[in-house]
Amino acid sequence: MTDDATTHEAPAIFNSKTRPQSADDEISNFGKVNYLEVTRHQHDQRLDNFLLNRLKGLPKSHIYKMIRSDEVRVNNKRCKAHDRVQREDVVRIAPVELATREKPIISTEFAKSLLARVVYEDDGLLVLNKPSGIAVHGGSGLDFGVIEAMREVTGKKYLELIHRIDKDTSGLLMISKKRSTLKVLQQHLVDKTIQKHYLCLAKGQPALNEQRINAPLLRYTLASGERRVKVDSQDPQAKESQTDIIIHDRFTINSQPVSLIEAKPLTGRTHQIRVHLAHIGHAILGDDKYNVHDKSGVHRLCLHAWRLDIPGYKTITAPLPDDMADWLPETTKLPE
Repeated sequence: MTDDATTHEAPAIFNSKTRPQSADDEISNFGKVNYLEVTRHQHDQRLDNFLLNRLKGLPKSHIYKMIRSDEVRVNNKRCKAHDRVQREDVVRIAPVELATREKPIISTEFAKSLLARVVYEDDGLLVLNKPSGIAVHGGSGLDFGVIEAMREVTGKKYLELIHRIDKDTSGLLMISKKRSTLKVLQQHLVDKTIQKHYLCLAKGQPALNEQRINAPLLRYTLASGERRVKVDSQDPQAKESQTDIIIHDRFTINSQPVSLIEAKPLTGRTHQIRVHLAHIGHAILGDDKYNVHDKSGVHRLCLHAWRLDIPGYKTITAPLPDDMADWLPETTKLPE
């Protein structure tokens, strides 16, 4: 269904004094009942994602609790997190204990640096070479992430993440400029017809130049509430996961043997490359979750989203950042 698809009629549940506001506009008062009318920009979004984008700063667990407790209704009916909202639906949100947040203050320098990192742009797609250390979206104590900053800097109301990469991973991040592009590229991701290539510096030197890591991954939560992932071939909740790796060079950093590895995830699991490489004994340098005893002296997660092969587009690449490239020997030849 396209952005201009025929929409259904929402039930008349409002009187003349209570009209819904457009879901394109920010909520100004979280302490009252809010009625949001879905526009073409949110058409066919899952309800949980719709709420996450409008209740920024509220933990995902709280949003799910609101849905279960009937504090959220769509067209005056009970709903579930996986339900999809349609254009002209009206979403009722009960009062939320969430302070009204001011728009993030984006410095001119930071704005220019983000815009300078755009490596590809057309009328529907924007690809950014994200720096390490910046989250892709706000929440969990962060005022803003890349997507909020880009919306503020460009002045565009509709910019949506097509996918996510970890805060400490650098490299290519796809952002849609219109709903139709978002749907097409997310379907490509579901169909596994977009190939992502990552470059990383990893502990040790694998014997084989090429191999496929085929190990099921299970997400779990630490006592602190932090989410982690592990290989688990026994738990039925673990998800099938495969990563192809190619070794491009073997050398040492501070007398520690390391390798330059190209990783191609065939599935898209959380922390997949990091956990798979740690599983075979070659954890990524600077990984504070899965390589806690790292002795290399590297102080960033050495994982970079380097190349995207997208059907219908030319290959898009982002050069290896200096804080990774500077560790390479002069003789190292980077893949093209």
